[in-house]
Amino acid sequence: MKVYNKRLDITTDVATFKQQNKTIGFVPTMGALHNGHLALIKRALDENEVVIASIFVNPTQFNTTEDLVNYPRTLDSDVELLSRLSTDIIVFAPLPNEVYGDEMKSITYDFKGLEHEMEGKFRPGHFNGVGTVLKHLFTIVSPTRAYFGEKDFQQLQIVKKLVEIEKMSVKIIGCPIYREESGLALSSRNKRLNEIQYAAAPLIYKTLKQVKKDFGTKSATLLSEWVSEQFKNNTTLVLEYFEIAKVSDLKSIKRKQEHVKYRAFIAVFAGKIRLIDNIALN
Repeated sequence: MKVYNKRLDITTDVATFKQQNKTIGFVPTMGALHNGHLALIKRALDENEVVIASIFVNPTQFNTTEDLVNYPRTLDSDVELLSRLSTDIIVFAPLPNEVYGDEMKSITYDFKGLEHEMEGKFRPGHFNGVGTVLKHLFTIVSPTRAYFGEKDFQQLQIVKKLVEIEKMSVKIIGCPIYREESGLALSSRNKRLNEIQYAAAPLIYKTLKQVKKDFGTKSATLLSEWVSEQFKNNTTLVLEYFEIAKVSDLKSIKRKQEHVKYRAFIAVFAGKIRLIDNIALN
């Protein structure tokens, strides 16, 4: 297995793959890999001749220094996990200067309002950081296809818009949310949950499933009020937001329309650990 830290080294390989007309599948991650990441990489392996996974904790997409510092960094075990999946995977694990050069700052993007909904309301500047690092990584890796999980559905929509804005040729592939048996969506942040928080966290998906069940008979307003009640007296999980939004523009709704696709989105704090999830409603 090849593990590159230098931009020049991986771009040299990429140039060779391009000369050979090989398809390149790319899975960008921030490490602390779990089965959700592996599902993305397995699909990339199935659909491409070359697969590259990046492991890079991107400083520009964190809203607090504390969250950046506490984000799990497990490069050695991540590489070991990937090697068990396939020794043909190429890992790109750079330092920030290899991605950003001498100026580590975000580009300000206009994502046509997608960046102002949900996560954007609570994490100002976050999606500029996401867009900027992906622009750099897509330039370095020059992938045919890039794979993202639907747990970060808003991010998935923004990445598609980024590719449109930057006129990049990469095809963005959204993949289903990978869940534990309890229904908890897999996330690198789950590793930071204590036993009590971990035991309580499945309530998030349980709540979403009930919303999906009731979506056909109850209004969005009533469902939002019901979700708030589920967390009102919970001493472990604190609801940050719940919204039902149109898939097309992620605008929250109060009234449903026929022939429009909707998803429910939720963000919850377990102590200082922030968990997000979503579900298709129709």
